Amino acid sequence: MKNKRLIIPFIILGCAAVSCNKDFLQRMPQTEITPDAYFKTPGDLQTYVNGLYDDNLSAPYEDNNSDNVSGNTGSEIDKLIHGTLDATTVGGWDNWRQLRNINYLLDNVHKTQGDAIEIKHYTGVARYFRARFYANMIARYSDVPFYGHVMSDIDPDMYKGRDPRANVADSVLADLQFAVDNIKADNKDNGTLVNKYTALALMSRYCLFEGTFRRYHPELKLQGTADVWLKKAAWASEQIMASNRYDIYNTGKGGADYRALFASTTLANNKEAIQWRDYPQSLGKGNNTHSVLGWTWSLSQSLVYSYLMTDGTPFTSQPGYNKMDYTTTFKNRDPRLAETVAYPGFSTTQDNNPYVAKPNLGGYDQLKFYPRDPKQRQGWDANYTALPVYRYAEVLLNYAEAKAELLELSQADLDKSVNLLRRRVQMPDLSMVAANGNPDQVMSNQYNVTSANKGVILEIRRERRVEMACEGQRLNDINRWAAGTRLKEAPAGMYVAGMGGIDMTGDGVADIAILPNTTDTSSIAGLPAEVRARLSRFYLVDKNGGQNIFYLENGTSGHILFAADRAGRTFTEPKFYYRPIPKQQLVLNNKLQQIMGW
Repeated sequence: MKNKRLIIPFIILGCAAVSCNKDFLQRMPQTEITPDAYFKTPGDLQTYVNGLYDDNLSAPYEDNNSDNVSGNTGSEIDKLIHGTLDATTVGGWDNWRQLRNINYLLDNVHKTQGDAIEIKHYTGVARYFRARFYANMIARYSDVPFYGHVMSDIDPDMYKGRDPRANVADSVLADLQFAVDNIKADNKDNGTLVNKYTALALMSRYCLFEGTFRRYHPELKLQGTADVWLKKAAWASEQIMASNRYDIYNTGKGGADYRALFASTTLANNKEAIQWRDYPQSLGKGNNTHSVLGWTWSLSQSLVYSYLMTDGTPFTSQPGYNKMDYTTTFKNRDPRLAETVAYPGFSTTQDNNPYVAKPNLGGYDQLKFYPRDPKQRQGWDANYTALPVYRYAEVLLNYAEAKAELLELSQADLDKSVNLLRRRVQMPDLSMVAANGNPDQVMSNQYNVTSANKGVILEIRRERRVEMACEGQRLNDINRWAAGTRLKEAPAGMYVAGMGGIDMTGDGVADIAILPNTTDTSSIAGLPAEVRARLSRFYLVDKNGGQNIFYLENGTSGHILFAADRAGRTFTEPKFYYRPIPKQQLVLNNKLQQIMGW
C-alpha cells in the first residue's frame, strides 16, 4: 500500500503537486485525439470525460501527513517540521497533464453538435475536475498560475508567474457554480460518477476551506472576504440537505453502522454516500486497505484522547487521563474510537485469536477502512471494499462549522447536522449553550478561536476530527485553522507505566513486554514461565547498544515517542502552511517566485 497510495482529491496537500512543464500544458492527450475528428457528439464528450476519472477520482484511507498519525518518519510533514524540506528537496509541481486534458475538452466542446443539455452536462463535469485541480493547487501553494485553455508554443502565458490567490479562487468557484447548474442530478450510475451533488459537495468543502483559511490567515490580507466564502459553503451544504436524497446511515446498530461506510463491498444502497469508488471482486478490481493495520504507522495519542466518553464528557476531563494504560483508555468511549483504532481484543480472523498492536509504531494501530471479512482480504490490491469519496456526514459538518463561524448557528442547526452523527453512534447531543458556556480547556489550548461561538466551534472541530479520522482531510483542517502548533507537538503513542509486561488484549495477561535492553529481564521475572515464553519483546536499546526507533518520554515510563523527534520539532508561521515550488521549476520559468519566506 505504501507504494500504491491512492491520490486524495482536495484532502491531503501533498497529493496535489503539479508542474509547469511546457510539454504537459500544450501536448495533445496520450490518445492523440484530434479535435477535427472528435468532439462531434455528446457521446464523444462522454467517452473523453470518462478518461478523466482515473486521474481525478480516488478515495482516502489515512491521515499520513497530520497529527492524527504517529511514527511515520519520512513523510512530507515529517521532513517539514524537522527542517529538511526546502525548494531543493520538495516534491510536486509535476502533474499539469491533468489540467491540460481537462482544458483540451473545454477548448473544443464548442464543436460538439447535439443535445444542449448533454453537452452542458459533460462540460460541467470537466469544469468540476478543473475546480478540484485548482482547489488542491491553492491549498498547497496559495498563488498559482491559472491556465484556462491549452497552451501553444507562442502563447505568452506559457511561462507566466503566479496569479493571485483571490483570482484563482474566484475561477474555482465559477467552475463549481457552472458544474452545479449544469451537471445532471442523476448520472446514469449508482453514485460512482460525478453528478450535481458531487459538485455541491466539493463546493461545500472548498468554500469552507477558503473561508476559514482567509479568516485565520491575516498574511493573505483577505480576512474581509471570509464571510462570502462561508456563506457559500453553508448554501452548498443546504442544497444537498434540502434535496432529501441523502441521509446519515443509521439502522440502530451504533458503531457497526459507522463501520459499514468503510468496510462494505458496496455503498450503492447507503444513502450517506454521495460518491464512492467501487472495487468489485467480480471484475478483479481491488484496493489494499488491509495495510492500514500495523504497517508503517499508527494513530496518535492526540487523536485517541479527542474521543469523548460515552456520557458526552471529554476524556481529558478525567483525573489521570494521561496516565491510563492501553486497555483502560478504550473503556466507555465514543464507539467511533473502536471503529477507528484496533481495540483490545480485536481479531483479524474473527475468532479468539486477538490482534496485538506493537509499541514500535505507537500501539494505536488504524482499524478504519480495514476489511473485517477475511474473504475480502485476498492479497495485495485484492481487497474488495467500496471507498467513499464524499459522504453526507462531511456536508453536515461543513454546514455546522460555516454557520458557527458566521455567528448564525442555532441549536436547531446542530440538531440537523452534528447531532445526527452523534445519534448514529448513540452519543449524547451537542448543546450549543453548554459548549459556549464552558469551552473545553484542552481544545482551547490547541486552537486559537476568539469567536463568541468559541465553545461550539471547538466541539464542531472535535466532531470533525473524530467523525472523519483517517479520511485524509486532517492536514487541510490544521492549515485552514492556522493550527500549526498541532504539528509542532511531537506525536505520541500509548502510555507505558514502566518496564515489563503489558496487556494489549484486555484479558489481564501480558502480551508484549518493553525492556530496557536485551539482558535486563528483571521486570518480567515474576511472570509465569508460559507467559514469558510467548511475550513479544521490544527493547529500548538493542544488543549492539543502538537506540530503538521509539523511546519513553520519562526514560522507563511515559507515552511512546519516536527517535526522529528527540532533537525537537519546529513550525514556522505562516511559512509552513504553504509549500515551495521545486527549484528546478524556478530555473525553467524565471517568472515563478517563491512566497511566504520560501
